[in-house]
Amino acid sequence: MIHSPTQAASSADRILVVDDLPDNYVLLQTVLESEGYQVEIADNGAAALASVESHPPDLILLDVMMPEMNGFEVTRRIRQNTDLPFIPILLVTGYSEPTPAEGFDVGADGFIRKPIDFDYLLERVRAILQPQVTGDNCA
Repeated sequence: MIHSPTQAASSADRILVVDDLPDNYVLLQTVLESEGYQVEIADNGAAALASVESHPPDLILLDVMMPEMNGFEVTRRIRQNTDLPFIPILLVTGYSEPTPAEGFDVGADGFIRKPIDFDYLLERVRAILQPQVTGDNCA
């Protein structure tokens, strides 16, 4: 049986999940794929940058606290790369610090706290990937 979410994702909706902990990225991957999104995984900042440069996703869910290169640095490098299209980035963290303002300063589009409220996360993902068309935008 094929799972068909009420607000199905477009076949073009590719999400890159970046987290150094397998438990975290597998959980995010499972939830997002059950909603019809295509999910790719990177387990560190360098792998995330390589993936983004070779095949830019439609959205990045990026853990802030990772060894070697944290989520802020990954975001900064993505935003500084003029060869990349604009890619929305949602930073994810389980810590009370850093603040959302620090994420916005480096170019992030949003901030999700752990433990993740998956209903809220999916609302944010849908709002970014499938914005509502208003009467003003119709031809």
